[in-house]
Amino acid sequence: MSQKTRVEASGAQGLEVLTPITRSRPAGADPLPVEKLVQEMYRERSLEPRVRLAITSELPSGAGLGSSASTMVAAVAAVSRLEGWNLDIHSMIETAMLGERLVHGRPSGIDVAVSAIGGVLQFRVGEEPKRLDLPKPARLLVVYSGERRSSKKLISKVSSMKNDFPHLFASLCDSASFVTGLATQCFLEGRLDELGKLLTYNHAVLATVGASNGRLDRLVDLCLECGCYGAKLTGAGGGGSVLAISPQGKEEEVGGRLERRGFRVFLTDVPSEGVKVWTTEA
Repeated sequence: MSQKTRVEASGAQGLEVLTPITRSRPAGADPLPVEKLVQEMYRERSLEPRVRLAITSELPSGAGLGSSASTMVAAVAAVSRLEGWNLDIHSMIETAMLGERLVHGRPSGIDVAVSAIGGVLQFRVGEEPKRLDLPKPARLLVVYSGERRSSKKLISKVSSMKNDFPHLFASLCDSASFVTGLATQCFLEGRLDELGKLLTYNHAVLATVGASNGRLDRLVDLCLECGCYGAKLTGAGGGGSVLAISPQGKEEEVGGRLERRGFRVFLTDVPSEGVKVWTTEA
């Protein structure tokens, strides 16, 4: 079952953000990125925030699963509906990116786009995301390594490799783009066994540029041992999670093997929905 983030917005005397983190934070602590985002939304309209946000998420933070992006998108959507600002999907994405930059520095924007639009997207930085239609739904495994990571640190690490070996880095990026095109075709045509092999190759490329670590490499190896067609790190890498593809109909069996090895496993169906907004009576 897909993991979700929920944000409930209601009127208040000022700005209140309720999460498991804020409930245990000491008084006077720095505001969370989502608080800064909401403050900016009101500041742009020359208003004082008078809103309470109650945030719950089934996604572990720092796991490479887009937890912060889903929170930013949900917060923007909830506040917009509460205040009647009627932001369209593109405005939601642009606004949510303000919060993502506070968390990750220079994010690509793919997590925000997927959280807002949903479905399966073909994404390039600076271009409009292209939605792809799968011939039939697919079920994927997401395996959490149990190790948190910082996207800012990973982006810095990969940038160092780019600066030290610019031509090698450029060549690896070209090969990754080529493999992504092949993987897209395999996914659209339902050739999951071939897609798995391409994911494993892509993981090796990402490991070469410094985005992986020993724990993730061992986890990919374990996914293959447990019967997956292939696997790769998610997000910026460096900890976080691994995305794996198993034979259809055996996802729960393979996931059980991984759980018995001590890992947390999610089964997620794609395509999945993007942001949904609704109003409830008080």
